[in-house]
Formats: sequence, structure tokens, C-alpha cells
Amino acid sequence: MGGIETDTMLIVGMLLALGAGALSFLSPCVLPIFPAYLSYITGISVKELRGNQDVKIRRKLLSHSVFFLLGVSLVFLSLGVGASFLGRWIQQLLLGESGMLIQRLAGIFIIVMGLFVAGWINITALMKERRLHYSKKPAGYLGTFFVGLGFAAGWTPCIGPIFGSILFLAASNPGQGILYTAMYVIGFVLPFLTLTFFLGSTKWIVRHSQVIMKVGGIVMIVMGLILFTGQMPRISGFLLKLVQDTWFAKLG
Repeated sequence: MGGIETDTMLIVGMLLALGAGALSFLSPCVLPIFPAYLSYITGISVKELRGNQDVKIRRKLLSHSVFFLLGVSLVFLSLGVGASFLGRWIQQLLLGESGMLIQRLAGIFIIVMGLFVAGWINITALMKERRLHYSKKPAGYLGTFFVGLGFAAGWTPCIGPIFGSILFLAASNPGQGILYTAMYVIGFVLPFLTLTFFLGSTKWIVRHSQVIMKVGGIVMIVMGLILFTGQMPRISGFLLKLVQDTWFAKLG
């Protein structure tokens, strides 16, 4: 049963990381400039992008988006790997196998970042935008790839706190850290590719972005409290029992 509970904990963590990636993309500091980024990396005007897209434009959008996201993913995954190795090294050096201190620190960090993301506290240092800017994009797909690297390597008011929480989660669970980071990347990539072809939908999402961020912030706070109190195994056990009871009830 212990192995199944561990798997349940991993699934819960992966789903939270997936949601964190989507929240990063849907945040007010990424989604509103999304059309401008697409225009920049493809050379197609925002007006054309919002209009009826022919096959040629769609192909160009998809290919450049893939190279942009490869650059973004490379940075995110590298940081996730680094956080996992750092967490494992600290645990072995100072804390033994339990790593409870790192887990509690991660919980505190995620709670504070959740309060910030929800808009209930202000942290001036996180409000300073540090994205890398290019006066002129380098030509071709390689240039698009480097723009993706620059975007991910920068620090924006919304992505920084959310992704920083995933890195702390990776450090507190070194064995699953890379998986959490990969799920975060998938969560960021999927809405990016989807909205690439449905730019009109971004207006509706932007109008509700504050609500989305508040809900995301609350989820982060709850997750931080769970980590800090060490209740994840108990919650995983409860979810496992709930699923098993539901499954057996259907079979009965």
C-alpha cells in the first residue's frame, strides 16, 4: 500500500506542476503580450494573426512556436535538474534522507509566493521585469530559439514566483524533481500552442486573468501548507481510498 500511496503523491504533485505551468502562461504578464511575441518571432503582423489564417501562416506559426518553446523548455528543464541535484546534495550533506527542513522551507516559500500571485501581498523585487529584450530578432528558426531562451531566462512578475515554487518543490523531492519540472513545461506549452491558432480567445481570458490568478494563488497557499505540515502522505492516502471506494462501488 505504501508504494501505491507514493505513486498517488507523485501524481498529485505532477498535476499541480501541470497547473502551475498553465497558470504561468495565463498570467497577466504573459498572456496580454502573447500576440506581440508571436508577431515578433514570425514577422507576421498582429492584425494578420487575428484574422483568418491560411495554411501558410498556420505552418509558420506552428514551426516558430515549436522552436520558441524548445528554447523556453531547455532553460526550465535545466533549472529543474539543477534544483533536484542541489536538493539531493543538501539532503545527503545535512539532513539525511528525510529532507523535512527543505520541505518546510519549500512550503513557506510557496505560501508566500501564493499570497503574491493572488495579489494579497506586494514584493517590490519581484515586480521588476528582467526579460531579455532584442531590438531585432536574429533571423530564422535559430533566432526564434534564442528568443525563447531569453524569455525563459528572464524574470517576470508572474512566472518567477510560480516557477520558483516548482523549483523548490523539485529541491524538496529530488527523485521526482525532473518530472515536476517536465509537467510544468507541458502545462506552459499546451495553452501556448492551442492559443496560437485561437488568438481571439485571449481577450476573454485576459478579462478574467485576475480571477484565474487568485484561484491559482489559493491553490499554491494550500499546497504550501500541506508541504510545511508534512500532510501530503495523509492526503494521498485519503485520495487513494476515495478512488478505491468509488471504483469498488461501481463494480458492486
